[in-house]
Amino acid sequence: MEEFDPKDLKKLFRQKKESHKGQNGKLLVIGGSNLFHAASMWALETASRVVDMVFYASVPVNQEIVKKQKERFHDGIVVPEDEVEEYLKEADCVLIGPGMERGKETEEKANKWLKKYPNKRWVIDGGALQMMDRKLLTKTMVVTPHSKEFKWLFGMKASKEMVKKVAKEHDCTIVLKGVEDIVCDKSQCVVNKTGNEGMTKGGTGDVLAGLIAALYCKNEAFLAASAGIYLNGLAGDRLYSMVGPYFNASDLVKELPKAMAEVLWL
Repeated sequence: MEEFDPKDLKKLFRQKKESHKGQNGKLLVIGGSNLFHAASMWALETASRVVDMVFYASVPVNQEIVKKQKERFHDGIVVPEDEVEEYLKEADCVLIGPGMERGKETEEKANKWLKKYPNKRWVIDGGALQMMDRKLLTKTMVVTPHSKEFKWLFGMKASKEMVKKVAKEHDCTIVLKGVEDIVCDKSQCVVNKTGNEGMTKGGTGDVLAGLIAALYCKNEAFLAASAGIYLNGLAGDRLYSMVGPYFNASDLVKELPKAMAEVLWL
C-alpha cells in the first residue's frame, strides 16, 4: 500500500479571486448532545476556515445548548430542528456525528437522514458512525473510524487488508485512524504517516472530521479524505516541533490554516 503523496495536494480545489460567497463550499454539521458540547465546535471551527458557509444543527436539539453555541459560533448559522432538511438540501456536504451520544436517538436520526439522502456527500463520524446501519453506506459516504469503531461498524478486526476489502464491498471511502492512517475507497488505498502521539487528545478526530467534510464540499471523496488526514497530521507535527506532545484540539484548529497555507498557497 503506497504512502500518500503530498503532490496530490495540488489537485485540491482552489478558491478563485473572483468567486463569491457560497461558491467555495457550504457544509452542514449535524452534531452535539447534552453530554458532548465541544466536539462539534472543533469540527465547526475547522470547517469555517475552509468553506464559505457552515450550518450547524444540534442533535438532539436542546435549547440551552443552542443558545450557548450561538454565543461561541460567530462564523456560521445555527439551524433550528424544523429547518434542518432545507439546509441539508442546500449544503454541498453534510458531516454527521461529532458530539452525538451513542444511543437509540442518534441511531434513529442518523439512519433517517442517511436513508433519505443516500446520494448526498456525507462524512460520518463519532456517535453517528457508531450507531449507523452499514447497509446504508454508499459511494458518496466517507466514514472515519478508529480501530474499535471499525469493529463496531463492520464486525471485524481492523487491518489494511480488511479496510481495503470492506471499502470495495460497500463502495464507500474509509478513513481508518491509527498510528499509520489508512484511506481506501473501492479502487485505491493510501497510508498516511503524518501525526504523532500528541494527537491522542480528545477532539483531534473532530478537527479531522471537520476538515475532511470541508474539503469534500468541493473535491472528490478519496482526495478529500486522504488530503485531509495528511494535513491534519502535518499541523500536529508542526505543533510537536514547537511544544512536543503538549497541545490539544483547540491548538490544532489554530495551526491547521498555517500548515495549509504553507503547503497549498505560499
